[in-house]
Amino acid sequence: MHHNERMLGVIGGSGFYTFLDADARTVVPDTPYGRPSAPITIGVVGDHEVAFLPRHGAQHEYSAHTVPYRANMWALRALGVRRVFAPCAVGSLTPDLGPGAIVVPDQLVDRTRGRADTYFDSGGVHATFADPYCPTLRAAVTAVPDVPDLVDGGTMVVIQGPRFSTRAESRWFASAGFTLVNMTGYPEAVLARELELCYAAIALVTDVDAGVAVGEGVKAADVFAGFGENVQRLKQLVRAAIDRVASERTCTHCRHHAGVALPFELP
Repeated sequence: MHHNERMLGVIGGSGFYTFLDADARTVVPDTPYGRPSAPITIGVVGDHEVAFLPRHGAQHEYSAHTVPYRANMWALRALGVRRVFAPCAVGSLTPDLGPGAIVVPDQLVDRTRGRADTYFDSGGVHATFADPYCPTLRAAVTAVPDVPDLVDGGTMVVIQGPRFSTRAESRWFASAGFTLVNMTGYPEAVLARELELCYAAIALVTDVDAGVAVGEGVKAADVFAGFGENVQRLKQLVRAAIDRVASERTCTHCRHHAGVALPFELP
């Protein structure tokens, strides 16, 4: 199969189930880790071929803790994708970031458990993950002009879910200096790194987390409503970021397995 390694990937979050025009073609790849969340659509955005995958499935069949992350990332790489934009919904842990803010995080904290989070089950391979997001892709997003409430940098703590946080947990995360809380950003980001993919999260704030706000706490319906109001803005931002990405991949930050014997061949 001929791989077009210029292809970009977009993984849509809650409420972000479609992205490409109706004439996009659809593929349903199989992987050693099973099927991805949904069929992958391949189309064109500007000068780039783009593969789109809704993270939670076409009808939100997968909850955050059941998303087949390993299959998703493997399938994208096998198609030729080497750079991935990953929109997601997040809660804010600081009053400075209200609903509608779009944050390009630069750090991640993993508070998930029991998720299959590596391809390297043998061979003593250790992914470098100090800076979990691709600086080149992050810059493509943050450089888009005239985007109100676009924030460069933040720490996203990824919780196991599917429940939302207690007030005490939210206060704990906020006091640690974390700015965003989410359920899907891990292991997606580290699997991308293991596959030597450039990867950047684009986080849409849908609500302020329980311990930070007074009131009843977060409700799922409010998250979906918040996402629905802003999903067109988010899609426009992703399209604009795609337009700012070079045709050839120049990043060296995300390719780090040089000289390391991997337990398998990368797809």
